[in-house]
Amino acid sequence: MKGVFVDRSRIYVKGGDGGNGIVSYRREKYVPLGGPAGGDGGDGGDVVLLVDEGLRTLVDFRYQHHFKAKRGEYGRPKNQHGKSSSDLIVKVPPGTVVKDAETGEFLGDLTRHGERLVVARGGRGGRGNTHFATMTNKAPDMAEKGEPGEERWIALELKVLADVGLVGFPSVGKSTLLSIVSSARPKIGEYHFTTLSPELGVVDVGDGRSFVLADLPGLIEGAHTGHGLGHEFLRHVERTRVLVHVVDMAAVEGRDPVQDYAIIAGELKSYDPSLALRPVVVAANKMDLPGAQEQLQKFEQAYPGLRVIPVSGATQQGVQELLYAVADLLDEAAQEEQEKAELTEELPEERKVYRFEAPEPFQIHRDGGAFVVESKELEKLVKMTNFTQYDAVQRFQRILKHKGVDDQLRKRGASEGDVIRIGDMEFEFTE
Repeated sequence: MKGVFVDRSRIYVKGGDGGNGIVSYRREKYVPLGGPAGGDGGDGGDVVLLVDEGLRTLVDFRYQHHFKAKRGEYGRPKNQHGKSSSDLIVKVPPGTVVKDAETGEFLGDLTRHGERLVVARGGRGGRGNTHFATMTNKAPDMAEKGEPGEERWIALELKVLADVGLVGFPSVGKSTLLSIVSSARPKIGEYHFTTLSPELGVVDVGDGRSFVLADLPGLIEGAHTGHGLGHEFLRHVERTRVLVHVVDMAAVEGRDPVQDYAIIAGELKSYDPSLALRPVVVAANKMDLPGAQEQLQKFEQAYPGLRVIPVSGATQQGVQELLYAVADLLDEAAQEEQEKAELTEELPEERKVYRFEAPEPFQIHRDGGAFVVESKELEKLVKMTNFTQYDAVQRFQRILKHKGVDDQLRKRGASEGDVIRIGDMEFEFTE
Protein backbone atom coordinates (compact mmCIF):
# COMPACT_ATOMS: atom_id res chain seq x y z
CA MET A 1 0.00 0.00 0.00
CA LYS A 2 1.39 3.36 -0.97
CA GLY A 3 2.15 5.71 1.96
CA VAL A 4 0.45 9.03 2.40
CA PHE A 5 2.54 11.96 1.23
CA VAL A 6 2.29 14.90 3.60
CA ASP A 7 4.36 17.99 2.88
CA ARG A 8 2.98 20.54 5.37
CA SER A 9 2.49 20.40 9.11
CA ARG A 10 2.04 22.75 12.06
CA ILE A 11 3.37 21.68 15.45
CA TYR A 12 3.73 23.11 18.96
CA VAL A 13 7.18 22.95 20.57
CA LYS A 14 8.20 23.89 24.12
CA GLY A 15 11.64 23.83 25.68
CA GLY A 16 11.90 22.34 29.13
CA ASP A 17 11.61 24.67 32.13
CA GLY A 18 14.71 25.15 34.22
CA GLY A 19 14.78 23.34 37.55
CA ASN A 20 14.26 25.41 40.70
CA GLY A 21 17.18 26.43 42.87
CA ILE A 22 16.73 25.56 46.55
CA VAL A 23 17.23 27.10 49.98
CA SER A 24 19.61 25.02 52.08
CA TYR A 25 22.30 25.57 54.74
CA ARG A 26 25.38 23.74 55.88
CA ARG A 27 24.61 21.45 58.83
CA GLU A 28 28.02 19.96 59.65
CA LYS A 29 28.52 19.20 63.34
CA TYR A 30 31.69 21.31 63.65
CA VAL A 31 30.43 24.31 61.62
CA PRO A 32 28.21 26.20 64.09
CA LEU A 33 27.48 29.11 61.73
CA GLY A 34 26.94 27.15 58.52
CA GLY A 35 26.30 29.39 55.52
CA PRO A 36 23.93 28.91 52.54
CA ALA A 37 24.43 25.72 50.55
CA GLY A 38 21.48 25.55 48.16
CA GLY A 39 22.36 24.19 44.73
CA ASP A 40 21.20 25.52 41.35
CA GLY A 41 18.52 23.85 39.29
CA GLY A 42 19.45 22.12 36.04
CA ASP A 43 18.74 23.59 32.63
CA GLY A 44 15.67 22.46 30.69
CA GLY A 45 16.13 20.54 27.46
CA ASP A 46 15.94 22.14 24.01
CA VAL A 47 13.57 20.94 21.28
CA VAL A 48 15.81 20.09 18.33
CA LEU A 49 14.82 19.18 14.76
CA LEU A 50 17.15 16.53 13.32
CA VAL A 51 17.32 15.57 9.64
CA ASP A 52 16.88 11.84 9.03
CA GLU A 53 17.48 10.77 5.44
CA GLY A 54 15.30 7.71 6.03
CA LEU A 55 12.19 9.90 6.22
CA ARG A 56 10.38 11.04 3.11
CA THR A 57 7.24 12.78 4.40
CA LEU A 58 5.87 14.75 7.36
CA VAL A 59 3.13 12.16 7.92
CA ASP A 60 4.19 11.46 11.53
CA PHE A 61 3.12 14.97 12.49
CA ARG A 62 -0.46 14.16 11.52
CA TYR A 63 -0.78 12.16 14.71
CA GLN A 64 1.45 14.10 17.11
CA HIS A 65 1.33 17.89 17.24
CA HIS A 66 2.86 18.71 20.64
CA PHE A 67 6.52 18.25 21.57
CA LYS A 68 7.70 19.26 25.05
CA ALA A 69 11.23 18.78 26.36
CA LYS A 70 11.71 17.74 30.01
CA ARG A 71 12.49 20.28 32.72
CA GLY A 72 15.77 20.37 34.61
CA GLU A 73 16.10 18.77 38.03
CA TYR A 74 15.83 20.86 41.20
CA GLY A 75 18.98 21.91 42.99
CA ARG A 76 20.22 19.86 45.95
CA PRO A 77 21.77 20.55 49.37
CA LYS A 78 25.53 20.95 49.82
CA ASN A 79 25.71 23.16 46.70
CA GLN A 80 24.93 20.25 44.40
CA HIS A 81 23.40 21.34 41.12
CA GLY A 82 20.38 19.60 39.66
CA LYS A 83 20.91 17.59 36.48
CA SER A 84 20.14 19.33 33.20
CA SER A 85 17.58 17.63 30.98
CA SER A 86 18.57 16.07 27.67
CA ASP A 87 17.29 17.62 24.44
CA LEU A 88 14.11 16.38 22.81
CA ILE A 89 15.02 15.23 19.29
CA VAL A 90 12.31 15.49 16.62
CA LYS A 91 13.23 13.84 13.32
CA VAL A 92 12.29 15.44 10.00
CA PRO A 93 12.99 14.49 6.37
CA PRO A 94 15.66 16.27 4.32
CA GLY A 95 14.21 19.25 2.49
CA THR A 96 12.18 20.59 5.44
CA VAL A 97 11.75 24.36 5.64
CA VAL A 98 10.94 25.68 9.13
CA LYS A 99 9.10 28.92 9.93
CA ASP A 100 7.45 30.49 12.96
CA ALA A 101 3.76 29.75 12.41
CA GLU A 102 2.60 33.00 14.01
CA THR A 103 5.03 35.54 12.56
CA GLY A 104 6.19 33.76 9.40
CA GLU A 105 9.82 34.27 10.48
CA PHE A 106 12.19 31.95 8.60
CA LEU A 107 13.97 29.66 11.08
CA GLY A 108 15.89 27.21 8.92
CA ASP A 109 16.19 25.10 5.78
CA LEU A 110 17.17 21.53 6.69
CA THR A 111 18.71 19.65 3.77
CA ARG A 112 21.58 17.43 4.98
CA HIS A 113 21.40 14.20 6.97
CA GLY A 114 22.28 14.87 10.60
CA GLU A 115 21.67 18.63 10.37
CA ARG A 116 20.16 20.10 13.57
CA LEU A 117 18.03 23.14 14.34
CA VAL A 118 17.01 24.29 17.83
CA VAL A 119 13.41 25.52 17.60
CA ALA A 120 12.64 26.00 21.31
CA ARG A 121 15.37 26.58 23.89
CA GLY A 122 15.11 25.19 27.38
CA GLY A 123 15.07 27.53 30.37
CA ARG A 124 18.03 28.25 32.63
CA GLY A 125 18.05 26.56 36.00
CA GLY A 126 17.15 28.77 38.97
CA ARG A 127 19.94 29.82 41.32
CA GLY A 128 20.14 28.45 44.85
CA ASN A 129 20.41 30.67 47.92
CA THR A 130 24.23 30.48 47.80
CA HIS A 131 24.17 33.10 45.01
CA PHE A 132 22.26 35.66 47.06
CA ALA A 133 24.52 35.89 50.11
CA THR A 134 25.77 39.43 50.80
CA MET A 135 27.69 41.19 53.57
CA THR A 136 24.42 42.30 55.14
CA ASN A 137 22.50 39.06 54.53
CA LYS A 138 24.81 36.09 54.95
CA ALA A 139 21.99 33.53 55.15
CA PRO A 140 19.45 34.51 52.47
CA ASP A 141 16.14 32.70 52.68
CA MET A 142 15.45 32.74 48.94
CA ALA A 143 16.17 30.91 45.70
CA GLU A 144 15.13 31.39 42.09
CA LYS A 145 12.59 29.32 40.25
CA GLY A 146 13.73 27.87 36.95
CA GLU A 147 13.37 29.99 33.82
CA PRO A 148 10.43 28.90 31.63
CA GLY A 149 11.40 27.24 28.36
CA GLU A 150 10.61 28.88 25.02
CA GLU A 151 7.37 27.84 23.38
CA ARG A 152 5.97 28.48 19.91
CA TRP A 153 4.00 27.01 17.03
CA ILE A 154 6.17 26.25 14.01
CA ALA A 155 5.23 25.49 10.41
CA LEU A 156 7.05 22.69 8.60
CA GLU A 157 7.05 22.60 4.82
CA LEU A 158 8.69 19.81 2.82
CA LYS A 159 10.27 20.54 -0.53
CA VAL A 160 11.40 17.36 -2.25
CA LEU A 161 15.17 17.05 -2.65
CA ALA A 162 15.98 15.76 -6.11
CA ASP A 163 18.72 16.48 -8.62
CA VAL A 164 16.37 16.35 -11.60
CA GLY A 165 12.68 17.14 -11.90
CA LEU A 166 10.32 15.78 -14.55
CA VAL A 167 7.84 18.52 -15.46
CA GLY A 168 5.00 18.59 -17.92
CA PHE A 169 1.25 18.39 -18.34
CA PRO A 170 -0.67 15.49 -16.81
CA SER A 171 -0.52 12.15 -18.68
CA VAL A 172 2.46 13.05 -20.90
CA GLY A 173 4.37 9.97 -19.68
CA LYS A 174 6.47 11.22 -16.77
CA SER A 175 5.57 8.34 -14.45
CA THR A 176 6.27 5.77 -17.15
CA LEU A 177 9.65 7.33 -17.84
CA LEU A 178 10.55 7.28 -14.14
CA SER A 179 9.59 3.60 -13.82
CA ILE A 180 11.83 2.72 -16.78
CA VAL A 181 14.99 4.51 -15.66
CA SER A 182 14.81 3.79 -11.90
CA SER A 183 13.56 1.29 -9.36
CA ALA A 184 10.65 3.57 -8.46
CA ARG A 185 7.20 2.17 -9.16
CA PRO A 186 4.80 5.10 -9.42
CA LYS A 187 1.10 4.60 -10.10
CA ILE A 188 0.49 4.85 -13.86
CA GLY A 189 -2.86 5.45 -15.48
CA GLU A 190 -4.42 6.97 -18.57
CA TYR A 191 -6.15 9.82 -16.76
CA HIS A 192 -5.24 13.26 -15.50
CA PHE A 193 -3.49 13.84 -12.18
CA THR A 194 -2.49 10.23 -11.61
CA THR A 195 0.51 11.56 -9.69
CA LEU A 196 -0.75 13.60 -6.77
CA SER A 197 2.51 13.47 -4.81
CA PRO A 198 6.19 13.54 -5.79
CA GLU A 199 7.77 10.19 -6.67
CA LEU A 200 11.53 9.78 -6.25
CA GLY A 201 13.81 7.32 -8.00
CA VAL A 202 17.57 6.81 -8.08
CA VAL A 203 18.83 6.60 -11.65
CA ASP A 204 21.98 4.65 -12.55
CA VAL A 205 23.26 6.20 -15.78
CA GLY A 206 25.47 3.19 -16.49
CA ASP A 207 28.84 4.94 -16.67
CA GLY A 208 29.42 5.26 -12.91
CA ARG A 209 27.19 8.30 -12.52
CA SER A 210 23.82 8.42 -10.80
CA PHE A 211 21.24 11.00 -9.73
CA VAL A 212 17.89 11.36 -7.96
CA LEU A 213 14.97 11.92 -10.31
CA ALA A 214 11.57 13.24 -9.18
CA ASP A 215 8.32 12.77 -11.05
CA LEU A 216 6.39 15.81 -9.87
CA PRO A 217 2.59 16.30 -10.01
CA GLY A 218 1.31 17.42 -13.41
CA LEU A 219 1.01 21.11 -14.14
CA ILE A 220 -1.92 22.95 -15.61
CA GLU A 221 -2.17 26.49 -16.89
CA GLY A 222 -2.48 28.97 -14.04
CA ALA A 223 -0.56 26.81 -11.57
CA HIS A 224 1.57 29.73 -10.39
CA THR A 225 -1.60 31.40 -9.07
CA GLY A 226 -2.59 28.25 -7.21
CA HIS A 227 -4.93 26.69 -9.80
CA GLY A 228 -5.05 22.91 -9.85
CA LEU A 229 -2.21 21.54 -7.75
CA GLY A 230 -0.57 24.94 -8.18
CA HIS A 231 1.93 25.75 -5.49
CA GLU A 232 1.78 22.17 -4.20
CA PHE A 233 3.67 21.25 -7.38
CA LEU A 234 5.85 24.29 -7.91
CA ARG A 235 7.24 24.25 -4.36
CA HIS A 236 9.02 20.96 -5.13
CA VAL A 237 10.51 22.20 -8.40
CA GLU A 238 12.56 24.82 -6.51
CA ARG A 239 15.02 22.20 -5.24
CA THR A 240 15.96 20.61 -8.55
CA ARG A 241 19.17 21.50 -10.41
CA VAL A 242 18.10 20.27 -13.86
CA LEU A 243 14.62 20.19 -15.41
CA VAL A 244 13.41 17.61 -17.91
CA HIS A 245 10.36 18.87 -19.78
CA VAL A 246 8.36 15.85 -20.91
CA VAL A 247 6.24 16.72 -23.93
CA ASP A 248 3.65 14.44 -25.58
CA MET A 249 4.96 14.79 -29.13
CA ALA A 250 2.21 12.58 -30.56
CA ALA A 251 -0.45 15.03 -29.30
CA VAL A 252 -2.61 12.08 -28.23
CA GLU A 253 -5.23 14.30 -26.59
CA GLY A 254 -5.26 16.84 -29.39
CA ARG A 255 -2.89 19.21 -27.61
CA ASP A 256 -0.22 21.32 -29.30
CA PRO A 257 3.31 20.32 -28.11
CA VAL A 258 4.69 23.77 -28.98
CA GLN A 259 2.05 25.51 -26.91
CA ASP A 260 2.33 22.98 -24.06
CA TYR A 261 6.03 23.69 -23.61
CA ALA A 262 5.44 27.45 -23.68
CA ILE A 263 2.74 27.17 -20.98
CA ILE A 264 4.88 25.01 -18.68
CA ALA A 265 7.92 27.28 -19.08
CA GLY A 266 5.73 30.32 -18.44
CA GLU A 267 4.23 28.84 -15.27
CA LEU A 268 7.67 28.07 -13.88
CA LYS A 269 8.97 31.56 -14.65
CA SER A 270 5.89 33.24 -13.17
CA TYR A 271 6.28 31.30 -9.93
CA ASP A 272 10.02 31.88 -9.60
CA PRO A 273 12.05 33.72 -12.29
CA SER A 274 15.18 31.78 -11.29
CA LEU A 275 13.56 28.56 -12.56
CA ALA A 276 13.82 29.95 -16.10
CA LEU A 277 17.61 29.87 -15.69
CA ARG A 278 17.83 26.16 -14.78
CA PRO A 279 19.47 23.80 -17.29
CA VAL A 280 16.75 22.20 -19.41
CA VAL A 281 16.44 19.19 -21.70
CA VAL A 282 13.22 18.29 -23.51
CA ALA A 283 12.12 14.66 -23.62
CA ALA A 284 10.00 14.43 -26.78
CA ASN A 285 7.91 11.48 -25.64
CA LYS A 286 5.64 8.97 -27.44
CA MET A 287 7.75 9.03 -30.60
CA ASP A 288 6.50 5.51 -31.43
CA LEU A 289 3.02 6.84 -32.19
CA PRO A 290 1.74 8.17 -35.55
CA GLY A 291 2.23 11.89 -36.23
CA ALA A 292 4.95 12.32 -33.63
CA GLN A 293 7.73 12.89 -36.18
CA GLU A 294 5.87 15.74 -37.87
CA GLN A 295 5.14 17.39 -34.52
CA LEU A 296 8.81 17.02 -33.54
CA GLN A 297 9.92 18.97 -36.62
CA LYS A 298 7.50 21.81 -35.78
CA PHE A 299 8.70 21.82 -32.19
CA GLU A 300 12.40 22.03 -33.11
CA GLN A 301 11.66 24.87 -35.53
CA ALA A 302 9.79 26.75 -32.79
CA TYR A 303 12.59 26.28 -30.21
CA PRO A 304 15.88 26.06 -32.14
CA GLY A 305 18.05 26.61 -29.05
CA LEU A 306 16.59 23.78 -26.96
CA ARG A 307 18.20 20.38 -26.46
CA VAL A 308 15.47 18.00 -27.61
CA ILE A 309 15.83 14.21 -27.37
CA PRO A 310 13.22 11.96 -28.99
CA VAL A 311 12.17 9.17 -26.63
CA SER A 312 9.50 6.53 -26.23
CA GLY A 313 8.43 5.15 -22.89
CA ALA A 314 6.84 2.18 -24.66
CA THR A 315 9.88 1.10 -26.76
CA GLN A 316 12.57 2.81 -24.59
CA GLN A 317 13.91 4.55 -27.70
CA GLY A 318 16.32 7.40 -26.82
CA VAL A 319 16.11 6.80 -23.05
CA GLN A 320 19.84 6.13 -22.59
CA GLU A 321 20.74 9.22 -24.61
CA LEU A 322 18.43 11.25 -22.36
CA LEU A 323 20.15 9.95 -19.24
CA TYR A 324 23.61 10.85 -20.58
CA ALA A 325 22.42 14.36 -21.44
CA VAL A 326 20.92 14.90 -17.98
CA ALA A 327 24.05 13.59 -16.23
CA ASP A 328 26.22 15.95 -18.30
CA LEU A 329 24.05 18.93 -17.31
CA LEU A 330 24.31 17.91 -13.65
CA ASP A 331 28.11 17.76 -13.93
CA GLU A 332 28.17 21.25 -15.42
CA ALA A 333 25.83 22.57 -12.69
CA ALA A 334 28.02 21.01 -9.97
CA GLN A 335 31.12 22.61 -11.51
CA GLU A 336 29.48 26.05 -11.54
CA GLU A 337 28.38 25.65 -7.90
CA GLN A 338 31.94 24.68 -6.93
CA GLU A 339 33.38 27.74 -8.66
CA LYS A 340 30.86 30.01 -6.92
CA ALA A 341 31.71 28.44 -3.56
CA GLU A 342 35.44 28.99 -4.12
CA LEU A 343 34.81 32.60 -5.14
CA THR A 344 32.75 33.17 -1.98
CA GLU A 345 35.57 31.79 0.17
CA GLU A 346 38.01 34.24 -1.39
CA LEU A 347 35.85 37.27 -0.60
CA PRO A 348 36.84 39.18 2.55
CA GLU A 349 34.85 38.09 5.56
CA GLU A 350 32.24 40.56 6.71
CA ARG A 351 32.86 41.83 10.20
CA LYS A 352 29.94 42.16 12.51
CA VAL A 353 29.82 45.27 14.68
CA TYR A 354 28.20 44.75 18.04
CA ARG A 355 26.65 47.78 19.69
CA PHE A 356 25.32 48.17 23.18
CA GLU A 357 21.55 47.96 23.24
CA ALA A 358 19.70 49.49 26.15
CA PRO A 359 17.32 47.18 27.99
CA GLU A 360 13.81 47.07 26.60
CA PRO A 361 11.74 49.79 28.30
CA PHE A 362 8.59 48.75 30.11
CA GLN A 363 5.15 50.02 29.18
CA ILE A 364 2.33 50.85 31.59
CA HIS A 365 -1.37 51.06 30.69
CA ARG A 366 -4.72 50.78 32.46
CA ASP A 367 -6.92 47.72 32.12
CA GLY A 368 -10.14 48.40 34.00
CA GLY A 369 -9.09 49.23 37.54
CA ALA A 370 -5.63 47.67 37.26
CA PHE A 371 -2.27 49.09 36.16
CA VAL A 372 -0.61 46.67 33.72
CA VAL A 373 3.19 46.73 33.42
CA GLU A 374 4.37 45.18 30.14
CA SER A 375 7.97 44.00 29.90
CA LYS A 376 9.36 40.61 28.83
CA GLU A 377 12.23 41.02 31.29
CA LEU A 378 9.93 41.75 34.24
CA GLU A 379 7.46 39.03 33.23
CA LYS A 380 10.33 36.51 33.30
CA LEU A 381 11.38 37.88 36.71
CA VAL A 382 7.84 37.23 38.01
CA LYS A 383 7.95 33.62 36.80
CA MET A 384 11.35 33.03 38.43
CA THR A 385 10.50 34.63 41.79
CA ASN A 386 9.20 32.50 44.66
CA PHE A 387 6.75 34.87 46.38
CA THR A 388 6.43 32.59 49.41
CA GLN A 389 9.97 33.57 50.43
CA TYR A 390 10.36 36.89 52.28
CA ASP A 391 13.86 37.60 50.91
CA ALA A 392 12.67 36.85 47.36
CA VAL A 393 9.81 39.35 47.70
CA GLN A 394 12.21 42.00 49.02
CA ARG A 395 14.57 41.39 46.06
CA PHE A 396 11.66 41.65 43.61
CA GLN A 397 10.62 44.99 45.09
CA ARG A 398 14.18 46.34 44.95
CA ILE A 399 14.45 45.45 41.26
CA LEU A 400 11.17 47.21 40.43
CA LYS A 401 12.33 50.31 42.28
CA HIS A 402 15.76 50.25 40.63
CA LYS A 403 14.20 50.04 37.16
CA GLY A 404 11.94 53.00 37.88
CA VAL A 405 8.66 51.07 37.82
CA ASP A 406 7.51 52.51 41.17
CA ASP A 407 8.12 56.10 40.05
CA GLN A 408 6.32 55.58 36.74
CA LEU A 409 3.32 54.02 38.49
CA ARG A 410 3.05 57.04 40.78
CA LYS A 411 3.20 59.38 37.76
CA ARG A 412 0.35 57.40 36.20
CA GLY A 413 -1.72 57.94 39.33
CA ALA A 414 -1.18 54.69 41.21
CA SER A 415 -1.85 54.99 44.93
CA GLU A 416 -1.96 52.78 48.02
CA GLY A 417 -3.98 49.62 47.43
CA ASP A 418 -4.25 49.87 43.61
CA VAL A 419 -3.88 46.58 41.68
CA ILE A 420 -0.65 46.16 39.70
CA ARG A 421 -0.38 43.36 37.14
CA ILE A 422 2.86 42.00 35.68
CA GLY A 423 2.40 38.88 33.57
CA ASP A 424 0.19 36.47 35.53
CA MET A 425 0.92 38.10 38.90
CA GLU A 426 -1.29 40.70 40.58
CA PHE A 427 -0.31 42.59 43.74
CA GLU A 428 -1.25 45.76 45.60
CA PHE A 429 0.73 48.98 45.26
CA THR A 430 2.20 50.07 48.59
CA GLU A 431 4.08 53.20 49.50
